[in-house]
Amino acid sequence: MALPENIDALSPAELRLLVVKLLGEVADLRRTVAAQRDEIARLKGGPPRPKIKPNSKSSGMEQATDRKPPPSANERRPRGSTRAKLTINEERKIKLTAPPSGARFKGYTSFVVQELVLHPHVIDFRCERWLADGKVNTAPLPQGFDGHFGPQLRRFVLAQYHQGQTTVPRLLTLLRGLGIDISKREVVRILTAGHDGFHEEARDVLRAGLASAAWITVDDTGARHQANNGFCCQIGNADFTAFATTASKSRLNFLSVLRAGHGDYVINDAALAYMRERALAGHVIARLAEHPDRYFADQAAWTAHLENLGIAALKVNPDPMLIATEAALWGSVKHHGFLREGVIVSDDAGQFNVGQHGLCWVHAERLVHKLDAFTEQNRAAQANVRAAIWQLYGDLKSYGCAPTAQRKAELEAEFDRIFTSKTGFITLDRLLARLHANKAELLKVLERPEIPLHTNGSENDIRCHVTRRKVSGGTRSDRGRDARDTFLALAKTCAKLGISFWNYLGARLNVPGATIPPLPNLILARALPP
Repeated sequence: MALPENIDALSPAELRLLVVKLLGEVADLRRTVAAQRDEIARLKGGPPRPKIKPNSKSSGMEQATDRKPPPSANERRPRGSTRAKLTINEERKIKLTAPPSGARFKGYTSFVVQELVLHPHVIDFRCERWLADGKVNTAPLPQGFDGHFGPQLRRFVLAQYHQGQTTVPRLLTLLRGLGIDISKREVVRILTAGHDGFHEEARDVLRAGLASAAWITVDDTGARHQANNGFCCQIGNADFTAFATTASKSRLNFLSVLRAGHGDYVINDAALAYMRERALAGHVIARLAEHPDRYFADQAAWTAHLENLGIAALKVNPDPMLIATEAALWGSVKHHGFLREGVIVSDDAGQFNVGQHGLCWVHAERLVHKLDAFTEQNRAAQANVRAAIWQLYGDLKSYGCAPTAQRKAELEAEFDRIFTSKTGFITLDRLLARLHANKAELLKVLERPEIPLHTNGSENDIRCHVTRRKVSGGTRSDRGRDARDTFLALAKTCAKLGISFWNYLGARLNVPGATIPPLPNLILARALPP
């Protein structure tokens, strides 16, 4: 490639195009050098260079476009005082066995040691019994003690299983090795039974998150339950995480999850707008809008209403029964104050496309990254487009920190230039056209600079659920499924709020000395303006 005589005279757009072309040529040269090395190794009779495929799930765009902190003059930061972070529980004085003759006592040298105390502690509660009027009154057990296993033991079991991701057999072996007389059935009962308070808090965490969130990211993954394939839906942002395992991943199911435990169906302005967006027939919308009944307590009442209006009997496309039900669910979401202005950022899975919707740039670029190119020209075109997308992605991240109207217009023009270009690589050109059709959702950040450009948070959150699935397979009972979703969500939420999950379990199980306020209150407090 011939360089222009006067580089200083080039415009920023021309300079950027020049850099992209040079990057493509560098990539071609690297491939040529690698091929020549393989050929030399073959001629010499040695093994060829191993073909290691790059990670197909990530091209590194997010990390590569992060702003690097300026180099520090002293790269090694001081560790800080360990003693200041610890609470001293015990002080022991160690005497010198044989001080030298004539030595004088000069005080003590402090040496702090952290120790963990694990041993069985069996308590025999002698509960008083009083007889009055033929009725025996027995003194209740202290708060936190429920059954034959104390709160510290139950806390340990829950933390090991859900946060430590161990299995029931290994946990059982560990407990018995520590001297605890316990059966597998009792371990399972600790993990799954008597957790109504935790389930309610996890539900309230989702409600608080949806009510206060400016944005959420969503994702789903496979989940086995009762020997059947299902799906776990993740919802969260920087303050909270929620999981819900169901048998379906449809939009109907996603909207049901967004109700956060409410079971009602509501026809309001949001529901009617949803029907119009989904091209529901006008006469069907009119029947629902003109009827005086707008609130339905449960699915049975809603289904009966659709049958009375004759909507259930209609056989047209789109399915009026489905669209009307989705709309009523969306109406319920809005009725309860969820996602008032919140943006849903997803990986372009169709079930998540409701309300204000944004798309993940990492998933969009991944389509270009994973595209198979079989000629040098196609590989060069792919490299050029990826370089341009990376540059635009970095510019969008910078825009989120300092948005301006002028910069918004420039980024929109740059998006159009990249995704309407013709590279000659037909498959790539079709992909670019498809991505250009999603312009409004990919550039949602230009309207809402506070939202993320990716769903990495959701993928990170859902990883613990995937690990649990790999370690233990599926769940057998509804209680086990609900307990898994609840405790994994609470552990993730605690981490985001800067709370120790161990301390949280202690506070909820009434372990002395552990106090943690309700997590929904902390989420709502963080959402308040400073």
